[in-house]
Amino acid sequence: MSGLAEVFAQAKAENRAALVGYLPAGYPSRQGCIDALLAMVAGGVDVVEIGLPYSDPLMDGPTIQAAVEASLLGGTTTADVLATVRAVAASGAPTLVMTYWNPVERYGVDAFAADLAEAGGAGLITPDLTPDEAGPWLAAATAAGLDPVFLVAPSSTAERIDRVARATRGFVYAASTMGVTGARSTVSGLAEALVHRTRLATDLPISVGLGVSTAEQAAEVSGYADGVIVGSAFVRLLLDAATPQAGVAAVGALARELAVGVRAGRPAAV
Repeated sequence: MSGLAEVFAQAKAENRAALVGYLPAGYPSRQGCIDALLAMVAGGVDVVEIGLPYSDPLMDGPTIQAAVEASLLGGTTTADVLATVRAVAASGAPTLVMTYWNPVERYGVDAFAADLAEAGGAGLITPDLTPDEAGPWLAAATAAGLDPVFLVAPSSTAERIDRVARATRGFVYAASTMGVTGARSTVSGLAEALVHRTRLATDLPISVGLGVSTAEQAAEVSGYADGVIVGSAFVRLLLDAATPQAGVAAVGALARELAVGVRAGRPAAV
């Protein structure tokens, strides 16, 4: 059983959803990002996603784009991303990289898989790579013991969901909306239906991302999903913080609130 599988199994045993937290590497600095991620883990984040900054982030909304641009201007490299993985994975939280495919292809598919595994990474989320085109990555991930995570969306057909589910390990990432990332006042009403449709194709955990920013929303999503993914809300706190230390404190506090939320969305086990 992989580290991801263990976390989701433990969350299920506790009658709750797992809490997944995202930040882009290198923002507000390399060490500042590590400090913030570790504060999130201490606050109750079960699984960490580390974004690999990329110059053409098609799925990212303005909040994450602003942090990614600052990270790139600060000189963040793929080596820095892997160093961040190493530091955060040492906490014991399964740590994934979320990246568009081009940087992996440029780095070298087999080399990236080997280096990510050596750093303690649990897997890779690839929003713009479909299972149809993922043969080399699936082979490299299997050889390195990594979980490849693919996405489904409200527009996904039953056939596409089945294809994604068969290629994915760890958990299926259910994008709650067809839009870009970003905190929203409400979670898309399409999310619950997408989770139910995906459950017809797989026994893997299903995590919902795009739009969750509050404990109330986390509780809502945990009522029907196995994982709750929060990204933009954490990033916004770092962008708005007066100092890096204040940002670390703020993301830790939000993690604690969200950890309460994922435990509040289900009736007590009888």
